[in-house]
Amino acid sequence: MANVLSRSQRLTALRQLAGQTTPVLIVGGGINGISTFRELALQGIPAILVEKGDWCQAASGALSRMIHGGLRYLETGEFKLVKESVTERNRLLKNAPHYVFPLRTTVPIDSLGGGLISATRRFLRLSDAPARRGALLIKTGLSLYDIYTQQNGTMPKHQVCGKAATRRRWPGFAQWAKYSASYYDAWISAPERLGFELIEDAEQSCPQALALNYMEVIGSDGVSITLRDSLSGESFSLRPQVLVNAGGAWIDNLNQRLAPTTAKKLIGGTKGSHLIVDHSELLQMLDGEMVYFENQEGRVCIMFPWFGKVLIGSTDIRIDDPDAAICEQSEKNYILESLRFVFPQVVVPDSAILYSFCGVRPLPASDAKVNGQISRNHSLVLLPPAADHGWSTLCLVGGKWTTFRRFGEQAADRVLSLLGLGRTQSSAELAIGGGRDLPAPEAQDSWQRQLAAQHSTPLPRVTQLVQRYGSRALMLLDEIRQHGEQPLQYHAGYSDTELHFLIIHEQVCELEDLLVRRTSLAICGELTPALIEEISLLAAAPLGWSEHQRQQHLQQCCRQLARLHGLTGLYPTLFQEETRHVSNQ
Repeated sequence: MANVLSRSQRLTALRQLAGQTTPVLIVGGGINGISTFRELALQGIPAILVEKGDWCQAASGALSRMIHGGLRYLETGEFKLVKESVTERNRLLKNAPHYVFPLRTTVPIDSLGGGLISATRRFLRLSDAPARRGALLIKTGLSLYDIYTQQNGTMPKHQVCGKAATRRRWPGFAQWAKYSASYYDAWISAPERLGFELIEDAEQSCPQALALNYMEVIGSDGVSITLRDSLSGESFSLRPQVLVNAGGAWIDNLNQRLAPTTAKKLIGGTKGSHLIVDHSELLQMLDGEMVYFENQEGRVCIMFPWFGKVLIGSTDIRIDDPDAAICEQSEKNYILESLRFVFPQVVVPDSAILYSFCGVRPLPASDAKVNGQISRNHSLVLLPPAADHGWSTLCLVGGKWTTFRRFGEQAADRVLSLLGLGRTQSSAELAIGGGRDLPAPEAQDSWQRQLAAQHSTPLPRVTQLVQRYGSRALMLLDEIRQHGEQPLQYHAGYSDTELHFLIIHEQVCELEDLLVRRTSLAICGELTPALIEEISLLAAAPLGWSEHQRQQHLQQCCRQLARLHGLTGLYPTLFQEETRHVSNQ
């Protein structure tokens, strides 16, 4: 592993760029901005990537955890998007095998020929009203899906089951589910970690490329763009030739701030919420599969096993202010009602909801009456230089997680064209982060036994680290061999050395970064007041916090976990004080 720059070193590098012309400034550290950064770095372009929060903090950390071809997009005629998505899904299965895995998926079906007329009308753009789809229609779509899949992958072909076979496999299905169809897509276990690994790969391929989280764009004078470090308050000035606006749901906001004369409405975002529930009966029913279904109003929903829990989603609601996006109680009710539509005997009490998350999809502005009919395809919008700004602005509109590599590739090619340069390297076959040099599944056992012997580490611990970090676990095993490790008092699955390694090497700036995005502690429902206190104490020294600052960071983190994810019990005295304050007003 190459030397990792500390935050102070990154800030020094940014100061040195003041007054100089920077080829590319990318604003937005979601997956599309990160992908564009990586693509440009591979071509030797010293791009600068900044994000006002943490990497993959917003929509890119609130996905359904699916890596899929977009089966339902066939109905709206987006064949190119489906083919591209299937291709990129298969590439991720190959290039990120430590985080992306095949997922058998079942669609419950209520009729044989239902939905044919409605689907035809939607395909011809004569209607955008949702309607349920029958077995013949779904089989037609899956047959085409198979064709795309078999062109560049080895996923099994779909199957359609009759009434008896469906009832044997899915006895808990509602009586309306008379048939079922099964096929394979994929899921991703750690999307935020994959995003960080892309950044790390980019900086290693081009040492002059620089990525900084917690760095916000605050304005410009028409020649330079001013950035502000959210942690220290220090300001920096850059002169970009090309600005890449990868702000997602905030694209319009950034354009209005930096290029008001050429700005136009590009985004019509919708928010999607998901739940993580602890329900052993439902988990047993799923038995390793995803159920991909239409609820009572025709909205596509999902549920699949998630590390011993169940992930359920989602909603699709128009929203004007992305900063206000949270999973509301009404959305939780809606998701659970949708669950009961397909599994009527399953009751999920509020106490079983361990975690909720919500993100705003940066969809293109649209006048579609039904949100589900808004295209999930991506596009590039170029805003030329004008009197009030001297740079070209390339806006990344729309997109989906599965196709991030292709979208970043297209964006980078457009930037290269603006700079008068050409592509020198493709990322299509490049492994990502811990997916590099990872043995095939059949060779994993012997490889891990070898690692255990080399590093004098118990085999179960080696297996655990490989599952979390892929081949990057070797760096951590070296640290453990040199310094030893002590399991956390309140979570024996993590150690002091492991968390210290993540803080030092993975641009952790806030406690939330560590709990939500560098580890799966939050989303898997494993946080407790004692554990979060213990981790805050461990993080204080490497992050340079005084005891007073540690308490402030701890309280702020708990507020965010409560507001964004429904975790209200992590700092009981904090919420008692806030409740008392409100009641006294």
